[in-house]
Amino acid sequence: MDNHLMNEKKQINECIEYFRNSSIWKRIFKGFKEKYSSYGRFSGKVIVRNPEDNDIEELEGFFGQNFHGKRSITISAEKFEKALKNSRFKEVSPEEILNAYFGERLLGKSEVKAIRQQRLSEIRQEFFNHYRQTAAYNMFEQLEGCVKRDSRFSQNEAVDSMLEAVEEWKKDIWFCADVYNSLPYRSNDKMYLAVFAAKLTGNPHAFDSGTKEGGMLYQVILIDLINRGMQVETSELFHAYKRQKSYFLAGIMIDDISNYAMLYNIHAYKPDGSIHKGIEGFFEEKDIVQLTLNVISELDTVECIDNEIYIVENPSVFAMLCGKKSCMCMNGQPRLACLMMLELLAKSGTRVYYSGDLDPEGLLIAQKLSGFYTGEFNYWHMGKLDYDECISKEMLSDRRVKMLDNISDERLLEVACEMRRCMRAGYQENITYEDFHNALSPT
Repeated sequence: MDNHLMNEKKQINECIEYFRNSSIWKRIFKGFKEKYSSYGRFSGKVIVRNPEDNDIEELEGFFGQNFHGKRSITISAEKFEKALKNSRFKEVSPEEILNAYFGERLLGKSEVKAIRQQRLSEIRQEFFNHYRQTAAYNMFEQLEGCVKRDSRFSQNEAVDSMLEAVEEWKKDIWFCADVYNSLPYRSNDKMYLAVFAAKLTGNPHAFDSGTKEGGMLYQVILIDLINRGMQVETSELFHAYKRQKSYFLAGIMIDDISNYAMLYNIHAYKPDGSIHKGIEGFFEEKDIVQLTLNVISELDTVECIDNEIYIVENPSVFAMLCGKKSCMCMNGQPRLACLMMLELLAKSGTRVYYSGDLDPEGLLIAQKLSGFYTGEFNYWHMGKLDYDECISKEMLSDRRVKMLDNISDERLLEVACEMRRCMRAGYQENITYEDFHNALSPT
Protein backbone atom coordinates (compact mmCIF):
# COMPACT_ATOMS: atom_id res chain seq x y z
CA MET A 1 0.00 0.00 0.00
CA ASP A 2 1.52 3.40 -1.03
CA ASN A 3 1.90 6.32 1.35
CA HIS A 4 -1.04 8.22 -0.12
CA LEU A 5 -3.48 5.39 0.50
CA MET A 6 -2.06 4.82 3.97
CA ASN A 7 -2.53 8.50 4.86
CA GLU A 8 -6.02 8.48 3.44
CA LYS A 9 -7.02 5.42 5.48
CA LYS A 10 -5.46 6.92 8.60
CA GLN A 11 -7.42 10.14 8.17
CA ILE A 12 -10.70 8.24 7.72
CA ASN A 13 -10.04 6.21 10.85
CA GLU A 14 -9.27 9.37 12.85
CA CYS A 15 -12.41 10.99 11.47
CA ILE A 16 -14.62 8.07 12.49
CA GLU A 17 -12.98 7.94 15.92
CA TYR A 18 -13.85 11.61 16.39
CA PHE A 19 -17.50 11.14 15.44
CA ARG A 20 -17.86 8.04 17.63
CA ASN A 21 -16.92 10.06 20.72
CA SER A 22 -20.39 11.62 20.85
CA SER A 23 -23.69 9.73 20.53
CA ILE A 24 -25.38 12.68 18.79
CA TRP A 25 -23.58 11.83 15.57
CA LYS A 26 -25.13 8.38 15.50
CA ARG A 27 -28.57 10.03 15.35
CA ILE A 28 -27.44 12.40 12.63
CA PHE A 29 -25.65 9.82 10.50
CA LYS A 30 -28.57 7.41 10.81
CA GLY A 31 -30.80 10.12 9.36
CA PHE A 32 -28.40 10.81 6.50
CA LYS A 33 -28.12 7.07 5.89
CA GLU A 34 -31.89 6.88 5.37
CA LYS A 35 -31.74 9.91 3.06
CA TYR A 36 -28.93 8.28 1.10
CA SER A 37 -31.09 5.22 0.58
CA SER A 38 -33.87 7.34 -0.91
CA TYR A 39 -31.82 9.73 -3.05
CA GLY A 40 -28.73 7.66 -3.83
CA ARG A 41 -26.47 10.51 -2.67
CA PHE A 42 -25.57 12.51 0.43
CA SER A 43 -28.40 15.03 0.65
CA GLY A 44 -31.45 16.15 2.59
CA LYS A 45 -31.89 17.37 6.14
CA VAL A 46 -31.79 15.73 9.56
CA ILE A 47 -33.64 17.26 12.49
CA VAL A 48 -32.28 16.70 16.00
CA ARG A 49 -35.14 17.13 18.49
CA ASN A 50 -34.72 17.88 22.19
CA PRO A 51 -30.91 17.77 22.21
CA GLU A 52 -29.08 17.39 25.51
CA ASP A 53 -26.68 20.12 26.69
CA ASN A 54 -23.63 18.02 25.83
CA ASP A 55 -25.11 17.36 22.36
CA ILE A 56 -25.51 21.09 21.79
CA GLU A 57 -21.91 21.75 22.83
CA GLU A 58 -20.70 19.02 20.45
CA LEU A 59 -22.64 20.46 17.50
CA GLU A 60 -21.59 24.04 18.29
CA GLY A 61 -17.96 22.95 18.31
CA PHE A 62 -18.21 21.27 14.90
CA PHE A 63 -20.43 23.76 13.11
CA GLY A 64 -19.14 26.91 14.81
CA GLN A 65 -22.68 28.06 15.46
CA ASN A 66 -24.71 28.86 18.59
CA PHE A 67 -27.52 26.34 19.15
CA HIS A 68 -28.30 27.13 22.82
CA GLY A 69 -31.97 27.44 23.72
CA LYS A 70 -33.18 25.54 20.63
CA ARG A 71 -35.55 22.58 21.02
CA SER A 72 -34.66 21.27 17.57
CA ILE A 73 -31.62 21.65 15.37
CA THR A 74 -31.76 21.17 11.60
CA ILE A 75 -28.63 19.79 10.00
CA SER A 76 -28.64 19.94 6.22
CA ALA A 77 -26.27 18.02 3.98
CA GLU A 78 -24.86 21.31 2.71
CA LYS A 79 -24.24 22.58 6.26
CA PHE A 80 -22.45 19.37 7.21
CA GLU A 81 -20.27 19.39 4.07
CA LYS A 82 -19.30 23.02 4.66
CA ALA A 83 -18.34 22.37 8.27
CA LEU A 84 -16.42 19.25 7.20
CA LYS A 85 -14.43 21.31 4.64
CA ASN A 86 -13.44 23.70 7.43
CA SER A 87 -12.28 20.89 9.71
CA ARG A 88 -9.09 18.84 9.83
CA PHE A 89 -11.02 16.11 8.00
CA LYS A 90 -11.55 18.17 4.84
CA GLU A 91 -10.05 15.42 2.67
CA VAL A 92 -12.74 12.94 3.76
CA SER A 93 -16.07 12.95 1.90
CA PRO A 94 -19.46 12.55 3.65
CA GLU A 95 -20.00 9.31 1.70
CA GLU A 96 -16.74 7.89 3.02
CA ILE A 97 -17.78 8.82 6.55
CA LEU A 98 -21.14 7.03 6.23
CA ASN A 99 -19.56 3.92 4.72
CA ALA A 100 -16.88 3.72 7.40
CA TYR A 101 -19.17 4.68 10.29
CA PHE A 102 -21.71 1.91 9.53
CA GLY A 103 -19.18 -0.53 8.13
CA GLU A 104 -21.29 -1.00 5.00
CA ARG A 105 -21.18 0.04 1.38
CA LEU A 106 -24.18 2.33 1.01
CA LEU A 107 -26.09 2.66 -2.23
CA GLY A 108 -29.40 4.16 -3.28
CA LYS A 109 -32.54 2.07 -3.62
CA SER A 110 -32.37 1.85 -7.38
CA GLU A 111 -28.73 0.74 -7.33
CA VAL A 112 -29.35 -1.88 -4.64
CA LYS A 113 -32.40 -3.15 -6.50
CA ALA A 114 -30.42 -3.49 -9.73
CA ILE A 115 -27.61 -5.38 -7.94
CA ARG A 116 -30.12 -7.67 -6.26
CA GLN A 117 -31.98 -8.42 -9.49
CA GLN A 118 -28.73 -9.14 -11.29
CA ARG A 119 -27.64 -11.59 -8.60
CA LEU A 120 -31.06 -13.29 -8.54
CA SER A 121 -30.89 -13.82 -12.30
CA GLU A 122 -27.44 -15.35 -11.90
CA ILE A 123 -28.67 -17.66 -9.13
CA ARG A 124 -31.60 -18.80 -11.24
CA GLN A 125 -29.28 -19.76 -14.09
CA GLU A 126 -26.86 -21.44 -11.68
CA PHE A 127 -29.77 -23.52 -10.38
CA PHE A 128 -30.74 -24.76 -13.84
CA ASN A 129 -27.15 -25.62 -14.64
CA HIS A 130 -26.60 -27.42 -11.34
CA TYR A 131 -29.85 -29.42 -11.25
CA ARG A 132 -30.14 -30.27 -14.92
CA GLN A 133 -31.45 -33.82 -15.45
CA THR A 134 -32.77 -34.06 -11.87
CA ALA A 135 -36.33 -34.07 -10.53
CA ALA A 136 -35.81 -30.53 -9.18
CA TYR A 137 -34.83 -29.04 -12.56
CA ASN A 138 -38.09 -27.16 -13.22
CA MET A 139 -38.86 -26.58 -9.55
CA PHE A 140 -37.09 -23.27 -8.92
CA GLU A 141 -40.20 -21.13 -8.49
CA GLN A 142 -41.98 -23.70 -6.36
CA LEU A 143 -38.97 -24.25 -4.12
CA GLU A 144 -38.69 -20.50 -3.62
CA GLY A 145 -41.93 -20.75 -1.68
CA CYS A 146 -40.30 -23.12 0.82
CA VAL A 147 -37.68 -20.59 1.86
CA LYS A 148 -38.24 -17.63 4.13
CA ARG A 149 -36.34 -14.53 3.15
CA ASP A 150 -34.15 -12.80 5.69
CA SER A 151 -35.31 -9.21 6.32
CA ARG A 152 -31.97 -8.07 4.88
CA PHE A 153 -32.94 -9.63 1.54
CA SER A 154 -34.83 -6.48 0.55
CA GLN A 155 -32.70 -4.05 2.54
CA ASN A 156 -31.99 -1.04 0.38
CA GLU A 157 -29.20 0.91 2.04
CA ALA A 158 -26.70 -1.88 2.85
CA VAL A 159 -25.77 -3.80 -0.25
CA ASP A 160 -23.19 -6.03 1.46
CA SER A 161 -25.71 -7.15 4.06
CA MET A 162 -28.34 -7.65 1.37
CA LEU A 163 -26.02 -9.78 -0.78
CA GLU A 164 -25.12 -11.90 2.25
CA ALA A 165 -28.84 -12.57 2.81
CA VAL A 166 -29.29 -13.42 -0.87
CA GLU A 167 -26.47 -15.97 -0.68
CA GLU A 168 -28.07 -17.56 2.40
CA TRP A 169 -31.34 -17.69 0.47
CA LYS A 170 -29.54 -19.41 -2.42
CA LYS A 171 -28.09 -21.96 0.02
CA ASP A 172 -31.60 -22.75 1.29
CA ILE A 173 -32.96 -23.12 -2.27
CA TRP A 174 -30.17 -25.61 -3.03
CA PHE A 175 -30.96 -27.44 0.20
CA CYS A 176 -34.66 -27.73 -0.73
CA ALA A 177 -33.73 -29.02 -4.18
CA ASP A 178 -31.47 -31.67 -2.65
CA VAL A 179 -34.31 -32.70 -0.32
CA TYR A 180 -36.75 -32.84 -3.24
CA ASN A 181 -34.41 -35.05 -5.26
CA SER A 182 -33.69 -37.33 -2.29
CA LEU A 183 -37.21 -38.11 -1.05
CA PRO A 184 -37.08 -41.88 -0.34
CA TYR A 185 -40.24 -42.76 -2.30
CA ARG A 186 -38.38 -41.91 -5.53
CA SER A 187 -36.35 -45.07 -5.09
CA ASN A 188 -39.31 -47.09 -3.71
CA ASP A 189 -37.75 -46.84 -0.29
CA LYS A 190 -38.91 -45.92 3.22
CA MET A 191 -36.62 -44.25 5.71
CA TYR A 192 -36.86 -43.08 9.29
CA LEU A 193 -36.79 -39.30 9.66
CA ALA A 194 -33.58 -39.32 11.71
CA VAL A 195 -31.84 -41.56 9.16
CA PHE A 196 -32.98 -39.32 6.28
CA ALA A 197 -31.72 -36.26 8.15
CA ALA A 198 -28.35 -37.85 8.86
CA LYS A 199 -28.00 -38.91 5.21
CA LEU A 200 -28.61 -35.38 3.91
CA THR A 201 -27.03 -33.24 6.61
CA GLY A 202 -24.94 -35.48 8.86
CA ASN A 203 -27.20 -34.48 11.76
CA PRO A 204 -30.00 -36.92 12.70
CA HIS A 205 -31.89 -34.11 14.44
CA ALA A 206 -31.74 -31.63 11.55
CA PHE A 207 -35.41 -32.16 10.65
CA ASP A 208 -36.77 -32.21 14.18
CA SER A 209 -39.99 -30.30 14.79
CA GLY A 210 -39.34 -26.58 15.23
CA THR A 211 -36.11 -26.46 13.22
CA LYS A 212 -35.71 -24.31 10.12
CA GLU A 213 -34.72 -27.38 8.08
CA GLY A 214 -37.72 -29.32 9.40
CA GLY A 215 -40.03 -26.57 8.21
CA MET A 216 -38.45 -26.56 4.75
CA LEU A 217 -38.68 -30.36 4.52
CA TYR A 218 -42.42 -30.26 5.22
CA GLN A 219 -42.99 -27.55 2.59
CA VAL A 220 -40.99 -29.53 0.01
CA ILE A 221 -43.07 -32.64 0.75
CA LEU A 222 -46.33 -30.72 0.33
CA ILE A 223 -45.16 -29.37 -3.03
CA ASP A 224 -44.13 -32.86 -4.12
CA LEU A 225 -47.55 -34.26 -3.21
CA ILE A 226 -49.25 -31.54 -5.27
CA ASN A 227 -47.04 -32.38 -8.25
CA ARG A 228 -48.02 -36.04 -7.89
CA GLY A 229 -51.71 -35.13 -7.78
CA MET A 230 -51.97 -36.31 -4.17
CA GLN A 231 -53.71 -34.41 -1.41
CA VAL A 232 -53.81 -35.14 2.30
CA GLU A 233 -56.75 -33.38 3.89
CA THR A 234 -56.19 -31.41 7.08
CA SER A 235 -57.91 -33.06 10.01
CA GLU A 236 -59.30 -30.57 12.51
CA LEU A 237 -59.77 -33.54 14.84
CA PHE A 238 -56.21 -34.92 14.67
CA HIS A 239 -53.84 -32.03 14.01
CA ALA A 240 -50.73 -34.16 13.43
CA TYR A 241 -52.49 -36.40 10.87
CA LYS A 242 -51.72 -34.34 7.74
CA ARG A 243 -48.05 -33.87 8.56
CA GLN A 244 -47.45 -37.48 9.54
CA LYS A 245 -49.25 -38.94 6.54
CA SER A 246 -47.63 -36.48 4.13
CA TYR A 247 -44.20 -37.52 5.39
CA PHE A 248 -45.16 -41.15 5.02
CA LEU A 249 -46.30 -40.69 1.41
CA ALA A 250 -42.85 -39.21 0.74
CA GLY A 251 -41.28 -42.37 2.16
CA ILE A 252 -40.33 -40.83 5.49
CA MET A 253 -41.43 -42.45 8.73
CA ILE A 254 -41.57 -40.04 11.66
CA ASP A 255 -42.08 -43.02 13.95
CA ASP A 256 -42.76 -46.59 12.95
CA ILE A 257 -41.72 -48.87 15.80
CA SER A 258 -44.06 -47.24 18.33
CA ASN A 259 -46.55 -46.19 15.65
CA TYR A 260 -48.66 -49.31 15.39
CA ALA A 261 -52.17 -50.72 15.68
CA MET A 262 -53.08 -53.90 17.58
CA LEU A 263 -55.71 -56.05 15.86
CA TYR A 264 -57.35 -59.43 16.16
CA ASN A 265 -59.31 -61.64 13.76
CA ILE A 266 -58.82 -59.73 10.52
CA HIS A 267 -57.99 -60.62 6.93
CA ALA A 268 -55.79 -58.22 4.99
CA TYR A 269 -55.12 -57.97 1.26
CA LYS A 270 -52.37 -56.36 -0.80
CA PRO A 271 -52.96 -54.07 -3.82
CA ASP A 272 -52.53 -57.04 -6.20
CA GLY A 273 -55.43 -58.85 -4.46
CA SER A 274 -53.25 -61.42 -2.70
CA ILE A 275 -53.79 -62.10 0.98
CA HIS A 276 -51.19 -60.93 3.48
CA LYS A 277 -49.83 -64.26 4.66
CA GLY A 278 -48.32 -62.93 7.86
CA ILE A 279 -51.57 -61.37 9.08
CA GLU A 280 -53.47 -64.44 7.94
CA GLY A 281 -51.18 -66.58 10.05
CA PHE A 282 -52.15 -64.61 13.15
CA PHE A 283 -55.81 -65.01 12.16
CA GLU A 284 -55.48 -68.77 11.89
CA GLU A 285 -53.58 -69.01 15.19
CA LYS A 286 -56.13 -66.73 16.90
CA ASP A 287 -53.34 -64.44 18.05
CA ILE A 288 -53.15 -60.67 18.43
CA VAL A 289 -51.16 -59.00 15.66
CA GLN A 290 -49.31 -55.71 16.08
CA LEU A 291 -49.12 -53.92 12.73
CA THR A 292 -46.62 -51.12 12.25
CA LEU A 293 -47.27 -48.08 10.11
CA ASN A 294 -45.06 -49.51 7.38
CA VAL A 295 -47.09 -52.75 7.14
CA ILE A 296 -50.44 -50.94 7.19
CA SER A 297 -49.31 -48.69 4.34
CA GLU A 298 -48.79 -51.74 2.12
CA LEU A 299 -52.36 -53.00 2.56
CA ASP A 300 -55.20 -52.34 0.14
CA THR A 301 -58.20 -53.75 1.99
CA VAL A 302 -59.06 -55.21 5.40
CA GLU A 303 -61.96 -57.55 6.12
CA CYS A 304 -63.52 -58.28 9.53
CA ILE A 305 -65.78 -61.00 10.94
CA ASP A 306 -69.42 -60.14 10.08
CA ASN A 307 -68.09 -56.90 8.53
CA GLU A 308 -67.81 -55.28 11.97
CA ILE A 309 -65.01 -54.47 14.40
CA TYR A 310 -64.95 -53.72 18.13
CA ILE A 311 -62.44 -51.03 19.02
CA VAL A 312 -61.38 -50.21 22.57
CA GLU A 313 -59.03 -47.64 24.06
CA ASN A 314 -57.12 -49.79 26.54
CA PRO A 315 -54.85 -52.83 25.90
CA SER A 316 -56.05 -54.78 28.94
CA VAL A 317 -59.68 -54.56 27.79
CA PHE A 318 -58.59 -55.45 24.25
CA ALA A 319 -56.79 -58.59 25.47
CA MET A 320 -59.86 -59.60 27.48
CA LEU A 321 -62.19 -58.97 24.55
CA CYS A 322 -60.45 -61.04 21.88
CA GLY A 323 -62.50 -64.13 21.02
CA LYS A 324 -64.84 -64.65 18.09
CA LYS A 325 -65.11 -61.08 16.82
CA SER A 326 -62.69 -58.75 15.07
CA CYS A 327 -61.11 -56.31 17.50
CA MET A 328 -58.71 -53.38 17.55
CA CYS A 329 -56.90 -51.42 20.28
CA MET A 330 -56.26 -47.65 20.06
CA ASN A 331 -54.03 -47.61 23.15
CA GLY A 332 -54.87 -44.02 24.11
CA GLN A 333 -54.55 -41.15 21.68
CA PRO A 334 -54.81 -42.52 18.12
CA ARG A 335 -51.55 -42.77 16.21
CA LEU A 336 -51.28 -42.39 12.46
CA ALA A 337 -51.20 -46.21 12.12
CA CYS A 338 -54.59 -46.46 13.81
CA LEU A 339 -56.06 -43.66 11.70
CA MET A 340 -54.81 -45.28 8.50
CA MET A 341 -56.33 -48.58 9.63
CA LEU A 342 -59.66 -46.78 10.15
CA GLU A 343 -59.40 -45.53 6.56
CA LEU A 344 -58.96 -49.13 5.36
CA LEU A 345 -61.92 -50.28 7.48
CA ALA A 346 -64.11 -47.52 6.08
CA LYS A 347 -63.08 -48.49 2.56
CA SER A 348 -64.42 -51.99 3.25
CA GLY A 349 -67.67 -50.63 4.68
CA THR A 350 -66.92 -52.02 8.16
CA ARG A 351 -69.22 -51.11 11.05
CA VAL A 352 -67.30 -49.79 14.04
CA TYR A 353 -68.26 -50.23 17.70
CA TYR A 354 -66.03 -48.10 19.89
CA SER A 355 -65.55 -48.10 23.65
CA GLY A 356 -63.23 -45.81 25.57
CA ASP A 357 -62.65 -44.43 29.04
CA LEU A 358 -65.54 -42.49 30.51
CA ASP A 359 -63.57 -39.42 31.50
CA PRO A 360 -63.35 -36.08 29.63
CA GLU A 361 -60.32 -37.16 27.62
CA GLY A 362 -61.94 -40.48 26.71
CA LEU A 363 -65.13 -38.80 25.50
CA LEU A 364 -63.15 -36.37 23.37
CA ILE A 365 -61.15 -39.19 21.77
CA ALA A 366 -64.36 -41.07 21.01
CA GLN A 367 -65.98 -38.00 19.49
CA LYS A 368 -62.91 -37.28 17.34
CA LEU A 369 -62.81 -40.87 16.06
CA SER A 370 -66.51 -40.73 15.21
CA GLY A 371 -65.91 -37.53 13.23
CA PHE A 372 -62.89 -39.01 11.47
CA TYR A 373 -64.46 -42.31 10.46
CA THR A 374 -66.36 -42.10 7.17
CA GLY A 375 -68.42 -45.26 7.71
CA GLU A 376 -70.88 -46.39 10.36
CA PHE A 377 -69.54 -45.55 13.82
CA ASN A 378 -71.29 -46.65 17.01
CA TYR A 379 -70.47 -45.86 20.62
CA TRP A 380 -70.35 -49.01 22.69
CA HIS A 381 -70.43 -49.19 26.49
CA MET A 382 -70.26 -45.40 26.66
CA GLY A 383 -73.68 -44.56 28.10
CA LYS A 384 -74.85 -43.28 31.47
CA LEU A 385 -75.38 -46.79 32.89
CA ASP A 386 -71.87 -47.79 31.87
CA TYR A 387 -70.50 -44.66 33.56
CA ASP A 388 -72.37 -45.54 36.75
CA GLU A 389 -70.76 -49.00 36.67
CA CYS A 390 -67.19 -47.95 35.95
CA ILE A 391 -67.01 -44.71 37.97
CA SER A 392 -63.88 -44.42 40.10
CA LYS A 393 -62.92 -42.43 43.20
CA GLU A 394 -60.75 -40.09 41.11
CA MET A 395 -62.14 -36.57 41.29
CA LEU A 396 -62.06 -34.43 38.15
CA SER A 397 -60.39 -31.03 38.31
CA ASP A 398 -62.26 -27.96 37.12
CA ARG A 399 -59.95 -27.87 34.12
CA ARG A 400 -60.88 -31.40 33.08
CA VAL A 401 -64.59 -30.78 33.64
CA LYS A 402 -64.28 -27.70 31.42
CA MET A 403 -63.15 -30.04 28.61
CA LEU A 404 -66.69 -31.47 28.54
CA ASP A 405 -67.87 -28.20 27.00
CA ASN A 406 -66.33 -29.49 23.76
CA ILE A 407 -68.62 -32.53 23.61
CA SER A 408 -71.20 -31.86 20.91
CA ASP A 409 -72.19 -35.37 19.77
CA GLU A 410 -75.77 -35.92 20.98
CA ARG A 411 -74.99 -39.57 21.72
CA LEU A 412 -72.47 -38.50 24.37
CA LEU A 413 -74.28 -35.56 25.93
CA GLU A 414 -76.14 -37.59 28.58
CA VAL A 415 -72.99 -39.23 29.95
CA ALA A 416 -71.12 -35.91 29.74
CA CYS A 417 -73.87 -34.29 31.83
CA GLU A 418 -73.70 -37.07 34.42
CA MET A 419 -69.91 -36.80 34.52
CA ARG A 420 -70.16 -33.06 35.11
CA ARG A 421 -72.57 -33.71 37.97
CA CYS A 422 -70.51 -36.44 39.66
CA MET A 423 -67.09 -34.82 39.00
CA ARG A 424 -65.44 -38.24 38.83
CA ALA A 425 -63.66 -40.26 36.12
CA GLY A 426 -64.80 -43.62 34.83
CA TYR A 427 -62.51 -46.26 33.35
CA GLN A 428 -63.52 -49.01 30.98
CA GLU A 429 -61.36 -51.53 32.85
CA ASN A 430 -63.99 -51.35 35.62
CA ILE A 431 -66.68 -52.72 33.31
CA THR A 432 -66.95 -56.45 33.93
CA TYR A 433 -65.80 -59.14 31.54
CA GLU A 434 -69.37 -60.47 31.32
CA ASP A 435 -70.78 -57.08 30.36
CA PHE A 436 -68.39 -56.75 27.45
CA HIS A 437 -68.93 -60.26 26.12
CA ASN A 438 -72.71 -60.11 26.56
CA ALA A 439 -72.74 -57.04 24.38
CA LEU A 440 -70.60 -58.34 21.54
CA SER A 441 -73.65 -58.41 19.27
CA PRO A 442 -75.20 -54.98 19.92
CA THR A 443 -78.47 -54.09 18.29
